[in-house]
Amino acid sequence: MPVYVARRTLQALFVCLGISVITFLLLHVAGDPVLLLLPQSASDADVVLLKQQLGLDRPLWAQYLTFLGGALRGDFGQSLFTQESAFSLILDRMPATLELTLAGTLVGLGVAIPLGVVAAIKRGSVLDRLSTVGAVGGQAMPIFWLGIMLIILFAVKLRLLPASGRGTLAHLILPAITLGVYLAPLTMRLTRSGMLDVLTQDYIRTARAKGVVERVVLFKHALRNAAIPIVTILGIQFGRLLGGAIVTETVFAWPGVASLAVKAIRTYDYPVVQGSVVLLALLIVIVNLLTDVGVAWLDPRIRLGADRD
Repeated sequence: MPVYVARRTLQALFVCLGISVITFLLLHVAGDPVLLLLPQSASDADVVLLKQQLGLDRPLWAQYLTFLGGALRGDFGQSLFTQESAFSLILDRMPATLELTLAGTLVGLGVAIPLGVVAAIKRGSVLDRLSTVGAVGGQAMPIFWLGIMLIILFAVKLRLLPASGRGTLAHLILPAITLGVYLAPLTMRLTRSGMLDVLTQDYIRTARAKGVVERVVLFKHALRNAAIPIVTILGIQFGRLLGGAIVTETVFAWPGVASLAVKAIRTYDYPVVQGSVVLLALLIVIVNLLTDVGVAWLDPRIRLGADRD
């Protein structure tokens, strides 16, 4: 296991390095922040002078090495527009993004796993068919459309919940439901298929023949073994969740890293965008690594296979 974790950590570092290179190049191709920082009446000499002051007149490789050296020290530079530390701006927003992502995950799992288990137990029933139709509909539903519909219904029409912002539990409900619905369909279908496969295994029949309580059979024996693909897909889905959080934060004006990055992209604020992407990528990589370790804990065969490598 230590060798496996070390190897995955090294791979993660290379992934983050590759993402930083791609982000850096795409940003510099997309636009020039100097044109937004200066008034329209600025002369060519003003443009050249500001580029020199910001270090944007140097070759791209030199700019990237400067960025990389600072990033390794936790310094992504200063925002070109607010002159604040990009790292501080991102860290201030990170709790909001993690809060929304965690809440959306809990909502999604809280709906998907019970529905998946019941659908597997009641295979072919009306509930099974309805849950399958709901899962397909949920996967096809645009996340921004769902967020807008929830705002119209619960914030505008019924006036039960706030439409935007962050501060209280009430502010979290609509964004969390939006993100949870984004996660739930695939998780529900995986839970159902995993349970259907596990419930036909010999050890399940043996446990039932020994008189083990059905609740214990389902949740201690069956669900734990069916959880391996669920845990794996959750690690993969975490990146999609952050992608969904970008849309969700924008729709609900949620003050997280995603909304900060979107705003910075519009203004070509290089340090903030680069720092946001690298830190979010690092977070995704860490979650994927923890997912691998969790799967190895659930299935000892994976752990033993890793130890032999």
